[in-house]
Amino acid sequence: MLNRKVDFKEIKKSISDFRVTAILGPRQSGKTTIAKQFSVDEYFDLENPRDLARLQNPQLTLEKCKGLIAIDEIQRKPDLFPVIRYLVDTNRHQKYLILGSASRNLIRQSSESLAGRISFFTLLGFRKNDVNVKDITKLWFRGGFPLSFLALTNETSFKWREDYIKTFLEMDIPNLGIRIPADTLRRFWQMLSFYHGNIVNLSEIGRSFGISDTTVSHYIEVLQGTFMVRLLQPWHVNIGKRLVKRPKLYIRDTGLYHSLLSLETEKSLFANPKLGSSWEGFALDCVWRSIGKADELAYFWATHSGAEVDLFWQHEGEHWACEFKYSDAPTMTKSMHISLENLKLEKLWVIYPGKKRYFIHEKVEVFPLSDIPAYWKYPTA
Repeated sequence: MLNRKVDFKEIKKSISDFRVTAILGPRQSGKTTIAKQFSVDEYFDLENPRDLARLQNPQLTLEKCKGLIAIDEIQRKPDLFPVIRYLVDTNRHQKYLILGSASRNLIRQSSESLAGRISFFTLLGFRKNDVNVKDITKLWFRGGFPLSFLALTNETSFKWREDYIKTFLEMDIPNLGIRIPADTLRRFWQMLSFYHGNIVNLSEIGRSFGISDTTVSHYIEVLQGTFMVRLLQPWHVNIGKRLVKRPKLYIRDTGLYHSLLSLETEKSLFANPKLGSSWEGFALDCVWRSIGKADELAYFWATHSGAEVDLFWQHEGEHWACEFKYSDAPTMTKSMHISLENLKLEKLWVIYPGKKRYFIHEKVEVFPLSDIPAYWKYPTA
């Protein structure tokens, strides 16, 4: 198992600073493994019938515990949140580490009763900085789920991802109380994979799938809330411009994306017309996790005339952006000039798969994906 230094450090700080720390993320992303690396005094796994039975009377059980108490798959028992709030308010000898596989519902349920007491951390698959530089292409192709990335062969990895998709649709989604037939959601998810890296048009998807815009939106929310899909919202403060105002969609894990496209080998990926879009999604995820801001603070920017940047964000009152280019030697483009001027960018990085860093404008630097640090570094004056 790889050493996940950044995730461990961030979770450790959260445990130190807050009475309750929630580790959220998709199933099999390594939440249980990393939680057990901490000095947990009591561990409850709500998928274990014995532990579930122990918490039938949760207050009687938990009030006897001391130290760090971990509760895994907490979305299975949301009535624990008010009990945890009471216990952390009355027992200074307790802290909680709770793990869950659904973000949207879990955040809503917990924030109502644990506001001011809880910190949230999203644990996805392996980061770029968790693996050796020589394995970055493998991470891109197989995705970041530990058992997919660490599989002995591409064939085994592909089989694992196929089984993961099947289990996710047939078991995980129903266990979250979501009533969508597995075959329906699988076909919908596959259709979304063809929009990876593109603007979402709900009406177009609805017509293709034979469902309403509202149903399309609901299905996307389900996949977004279970960490399967990323929606990148457009930045459109300047109302004087003809800007794109619909979100872009990405399949969050590129390994699952490649499985949905039935790409079983790296050779098939490099021959596929979706190669550039796939690399864009992978590089965007690497950069954004390095930046370390909440997903809601990531944007893209595009005009109807064709100017765009793939990733835009604000930091300390200034504007920053990234473009992702799967090419040998990116050069300055008209779109970059327009973006610098219209967005008043402090700097624009062009991320590419090469090995050399170089400037193509005083504010535009071509930057190798392999050089992205664990924590993003802004230029200093």
